[in-house]
Amino acid sequence: MKIFSAEQLYEADKTTLEKQEITSEALMERAGTKIFNWLQKRMQGAPVKFHIFCGIGNNGGDGLVVGRLLIEHGYNVHVYVVNCSDKRSKNFLINYDKIKNATKKWPSLMKGEDDFPQINPDDIIVDAIFGIGLNRCPSGWVKNLIQYLNRSQAFILAIDIPSGLSANAPLEDMEAVIKANHTLTFQTPKLSFFLPETGVFVSNFDVLDIGLDLEYLQKTEPLAQIISKAEAQRFYRTREKFGHKGTYGHTLIIAGSYGKIGAAVLASTAAFRIGAGMVTAFVPKCGYSILQSTVPEAMVLTDKEEEFLSEITYDFEPSAIGIGMGIGKNEATVSALEKLFKNNKTPFVIDADALNIISENRELLKSLPKNSVLTPHPGELKGLVGKWKNDYDKLEKVKKFSKKHGVVVIIKGAYTITVFNDKLYINSSGNPGMATAGSGDSLSGVVAGLLSQGYDALLAAVFGVYIHGRAGDIAAELMGYEATMASDIIGNLSEAYLDLFSKEEPQSEPMA
Repeated sequence: MKIFSAEQLYEADKTTLEKQEITSEALMERAGTKIFNWLQKRMQGAPVKFHIFCGIGNNGGDGLVVGRLLIEHGYNVHVYVVNCSDKRSKNFLINYDKIKNATKKWPSLMKGEDDFPQINPDDIIVDAIFGIGLNRCPSGWVKNLIQYLNRSQAFILAIDIPSGLSANAPLEDMEAVIKANHTLTFQTPKLSFFLPETGVFVSNFDVLDIGLDLEYLQKTEPLAQIISKAEAQRFYRTREKFGHKGTYGHTLIIAGSYGKIGAAVLASTAAFRIGAGMVTAFVPKCGYSILQSTVPEAMVLTDKEEEFLSEITYDFEPSAIGIGMGIGKNEATVSALEKLFKNNKTPFVIDADALNIISENRELLKSLPKNSVLTPHPGELKGLVGKWKNDYDKLEKVKKFSKKHGVVVIIKGAYTITVFNDKLYINSSGNPGMATAGSGDSLSGVVAGLLSQGYDALLAAVFGVYIHGRAGDIAAELMGYEATMASDIIGNLSEAYLDLFSKEEPQSEPMA
């Protein structure tokens, strides 16, 4: 699924009106009806009280359509117009008259804090104050209204986007945004739904197809793409009947130091579980017995040093190399990393301490192998690209870094984003249970194992992140968020593969 900017969505609206030969009023009726149908399916006439807060633009018009349809179907509805300006959109005015005819009275006109209604915790608030066209931060009594609604403890349903939030621009004031329990967004999600600073205002969302012009949506280059099961199915490469272990590559995992050999165990196991034909672990001497006993399928090479890496040598040609997990930052390790990078054409996955070494020794960026996959957590990312002002600035910095050095960067988070040049790929799998030690080590093993099987760097990153996240979802379903460990994620990679072609789809959480 594609993610478009607010400007692109306005253009999609315009194109739809022209090609389908309909009015903007008809498109608004279509959108409002979609929301009503979503509500009706879940509420089934329940005796709940709706408070619908409408701005005076097109988002408010959508809210008026929803209010009218709810009233016509016998629901207890109170509609309020947030009178924050003298300017009203044409479609708002049309639907303002329509709802008057349905209710035989005008919606309540709000001009200040004295007009704030009493809201009970078991009521439902529908937020239709501001949409994606918002061009200034809510202030004054309107900001106070937003805060009042957020404090109400009532369930808040946002139409298209929570009021005060931009579709694809930085947040100006965290206190002036509706914190929605659920958002019904039109046609495609918005980029702000997936970023840490802004996504907190969008707990859950559903996408409602309002029939925007398909040709425009297909041909237009998006801001980003969401990777879900459908996309992952297309990425998957079937195995050859007469394939053998050499067909699926030889992954070299360079990881571990004294007290951190577990990182090598996790990464090596993950590389096997994702399908690498062979895996060799290169570790300090202290890790030899651990690897041989915990991952018997792996071959093991050791450094001359007992507790850290000082000279990385191997006598075969690996298909891919995963490096950095738990290696520490010993001076000798820095030197070994520099020698390994120099003139090396093998596909790399670079993680953890290797990234920190690069951040502290910037000259290593010159020898960074092209098409490497970097997997930083937020702190490691900051070391690579510098501090950022906001999440959008972060994305721009990572794009610039990716283009300059010819690498793929995986920005790990609640919605992991893979960046390659100007392209953004947002992962849909994963859960809070994956916020656990070793989860990143297992991801590095997964991506390295996919590289070994012949996936290119971008595909290995995007597909690997999805499968890793889906394995984490399955693990959490079995064990709960708190009890999920990195080894559980690895243990469910097999189930994640099987899930790719199952017919079941994840279900949306119920509204109430």
